Amino acid sequence: MSNKQIFRILVINPLVHSTKIAIYENDRNIFEQNIQLNDQKSDIYDQIECRKNAIVDTIIDLGLNLSSLDAVCGRGGLLRPISGGTYLINEKMILDLQNEVNGKHVSNLGAILAYQIANNLNIHSFIVDPVVVDEMSPIAKSTGLPEIKRKSIFHALNQKFTAMELAKQLNKTYEEINVISAHIDGGVTVGAHRRGEVIDVNNGFDGEGPFSFERSGSLPNNELINLSSHASMSEHQLKQKLIHHSGLKAYLDVKKMDEVKTLVRQKDKKAMEVIEVMAYQIAKEIGKMAAVLEGNVDGIILTGNLAEISFLNEHIIRRVSWIADVYTFPGESTLLALARGTLRVLQGREQAKEYEIV
Repeated sequence: MSNKQIFRILVINPLVHSTKIAIYENDRNIFEQNIQLNDQKSDIYDQIECRKNAIVDTIIDLGLNLSSLDAVCGRGGLLRPISGGTYLINEKMILDLQNEVNGKHVSNLGAILAYQIANNLNIHSFIVDPVVVDEMSPIAKSTGLPEIKRKSIFHALNQKFTAMELAKQLNKTYEEINVISAHIDGGVTVGAHRRGEVIDVNNGFDGEGPFSFERSGSLPNNELINLSSHASMSEHQLKQKLIHHSGLKAYLDVKKMDEVKTLVRQKDKKAMEVIEVMAYQIAKEIGKMAAVLEGNVDGIILTGNLAEISFLNEHIIRRVSWIADVYTFPGESTLLALARGTLRVLQGREQAKEYEIV
């Protein structure tokens, strides 16, 4: 897109109570801030103006000239299913996010904020690998009920980012390797990456697969039916329990991941037992994805905030290292991943995709 050597990119990651922003010069972070949300309006779309003004004011107060920005990138939200890559934000995308075509989530604001800020500066805005990336093979979507199909909703941004990082370590490109990536966080998603595409992955958003910090994971059908029938809970209450109040939260009576890490450091007996069960389930999911890739696996990745727990990693590695070498990328690099995806387009190494409504 340009012969410039240095590109300045603003990246935006909206969270429930704050907006994380950073400014990158190529892939070097020159400024980062977590801007607390002062206007706690219940509807996320009513927060757009407040969040946007706070971002702009923060950059101006820093002394940076807004006109020095070359692009703005926001975290992608719940759009229609799309293939992976960097997408130019257009009006079709904004309308789908506003109409909640695939659901409502604070990440929906990422593209909207980036689009509005970029338009005022007459520059391009992008999203990179949103959670709705769908590259699953048709056979992977099939279930035992013809009327039910599996969905691809997962930590696409961090999974693809770490897979690309691993490819560099192996002196290859992402499109040349087969990788299994396990993102371990509030949700757990394990993806089979075959030569640049995630051909199978569990839907961690709905709680399919291993249990996580707050999700129940897959459950025995009959017991789940009995729970929904006899627990006197509404559909909403049941979903809240399974998606937000299960997993480590339910077992250990904790509210934050840091509490889990503290319990492990203290060698709390119950915490260690539950973490071992979690590791067992994640290892099983990795084994399933090894079968998907027919045993042709160049590496296994453990990433996400809970991958900072060595005890968890060790128990997973013990069960899966026979498949392939295991690489750990603790935490998640959301802001850097957004900047890198944008940079690839600005440098002409990747073509920006157009969001289309089919």
